[in-house]
Amino acid sequence: MDKRFALLIDADNVSAKYIKPILDELSKYGNVTRKRIYGDWTNTQHSSWKDELLKNSINPIQQFSYTQGKNATDSAMIIDAMDILYTGSVDGFCIVSSDSDFTRLASRLRESGLTVIGMGEEKTPQPFRKACDIFTSLELLVQEAEEEEEVLDIAGMKVLEEAIVKIITENQNSGRETALSEVGNRLVKIYPDFDVRSYGYSLLSKLLEEFTKIKLIKSGNIVSVVLNEDSAMRAEAEKYIIQQVKEAKDAGIELGLLGQKAHEQYDNFDVQHFGYSQFSQYVRSISNIKVVEKDAALRAFYVKGKKENSLS
Repeated sequence: MDKRFALLIDADNVSAKYIKPILDELSKYGNVTRKRIYGDWTNTQHSSWKDELLKNSINPIQQFSYTQGKNATDSAMIIDAMDILYTGSVDGFCIVSSDSDFTRLASRLRESGLTVIGMGEEKTPQPFRKACDIFTSLELLVQEAEEEEEVLDIAGMKVLEEAIVKIITENQNSGRETALSEVGNRLVKIYPDFDVRSYGYSLLSKLLEEFTKIKLIKSGNIVSVVLNEDSAMRAEAEKYIIQQVKEAKDAGIELGLLGQKAHEQYDNFDVQHFGYSQFSQYVRSISNIKVVEKDAALRAFYVKGKKENSLS
């Protein structure tokens, strides 16, 4: 059963441009059952949020700034968080702010056995970051979203296929299989208006059969979704990478340069097709290659004998 999360956003410290990446990221961890955002909505600096509130079904909490220099928004968020905690209706919180004032709140929620996910800009102080179970930079989320938009064909099916590939890859990196039902649930979280009938199909399984990067595996009544890995392509790519690492000899080769060479060698090279979200993870999976940090950079070295690919 998916965990239930309460999303609490500090409008004084977070821009409206982050809302989609925030919701997309939070969908990985569970269902968002409460969405609240706090601020003085009579203040014109919050005007950019108003369209996003209705679009994403976020409940705005009005908090007037009665005293100059005092942050009433923080107090309102903390009080609401504790009220929600005592109802026992959620399994975790996502606190979105770049303010260290929420450090004690995050610690208190974790002491009660709840998961705390923090999100904030790069300027967020270390105490709040470390008080959370997981902290994610908002700039990083936006960067990932922009990179995906540059690569993807925005015309529907391609975007949907890449979203499913990402779901499968994340599960594989966690050692989990991806059930057909999970794909459907995750897509609805990412795209609340998702409906297979919009693509001309009555069943999700029939829609997924149209994608070349994934395939369905049926075992009794269980249907799983896996990457349609090109074994020949992967074997050839691994052979090429091993050769490049061997040629580097004792000096090793930086992963950035190794990745560049792989992309130059193969036009369609993409480690996600092999079940990895990062190139470094993929390289570590290759027999006889060891990845270590040297001179402030990750470098790959060839190791004779048994597989040795752990990070030293």
